[in-house]
Amino acid sequence: MTNDICVLGSLVCPKDMATRLSDAVSEMLDADYTATAAFEEPDGSWRVEFYLRDDDDAVRIREIVAAAAGDEVSRAIQFEALQARDWISKSLEGLKVVRAGRFAIHGSHDRDKIKANETGIEIEAALAFGTGHHGTTLGCLRALNEIARIHKPKRILDVGAGTAVLAIAAARAFQSPVIATEIDRASVAVAKENVRANRAGALVEVLHTGSLSVPVIAQYGPYDLIFANILLPVLKALSREIASLAAPGANVILSGLLPSQALAALARYQALGFRLRKSETIENWTTLTLGKL
Repeated sequence: MTNDICVLGSLVCPKDMATRLSDAVSEMLDADYTATAAFEEPDGSWRVEFYLRDDDDAVRIREIVAAAAGDEVSRAIQFEALQARDWISKSLEGLKVVRAGRFAIHGSHDRDKIKANETGIEIEAALAFGTGHHGTTLGCLRALNEIARIHKPKRILDVGAGTAVLAIAAARAFQSPVIATEIDRASVAVAKENVRANRAGALVEVLHTGSLSVPVIAQYGPYDLIFANILLPVLKALSREIASLAAPGANVILSGLLPSQALAALARYQALGFRLRKSETIENWTTLTLGKL
């Protein structure tokens, strides 16, 4: 196929299957070239869509779906070619405003739906994780909204920032500086553009790094609030560094965890001086809010 064409794969299925297949494809395929979304249609049915660079990825999609849900479901996926310029607009169809307390995450097409008493954060569909529609991001936003009721963190760290939606939300809520780290170069570019578009550039600094030992991170610490919306192995690997960067009494929000993984994450962080403040599971993803003793 030409560089001006991409492929849309679409499947109507139950909600649990839609979210499970979206997660499976996100984990298995290169995020630089593939995007996926699961969402509810106006009639109440659920649809999962895959945005691909070429027909080779379509073959891989069918293999992943067959492994996760069977050959019959895999054969039910319908593919069509899209002009590249239609990719983003097509991906926005069906993406609704996501609300988590005071926060409303939206695309530019929904600016007029944000209420006067809401903190609107504009995040376009893109090849970086974190539009607010995924259970992990929504769980972090809900945890942030709870913290904002009783605390005002002065120093904030967002580990694995993706689109920087959490960093922007925290900066807007507290008017406090935020350091956001991201290992993926493409996601860094998206995050920086989102920070600029949401007029948070004076507060949010996005760093291209997978390490927490870079000098600028230590310079701004210790942190009163830390987000780490990443997978369990990385949460474990970074646990000592996160603990060393957290101020006494700090809130640390961990996500990217399946319910079956939450106890393993909690045990690791409890051994480093944290206690559980709240746990919430949304769409089979668990978010933990921890307090540093």
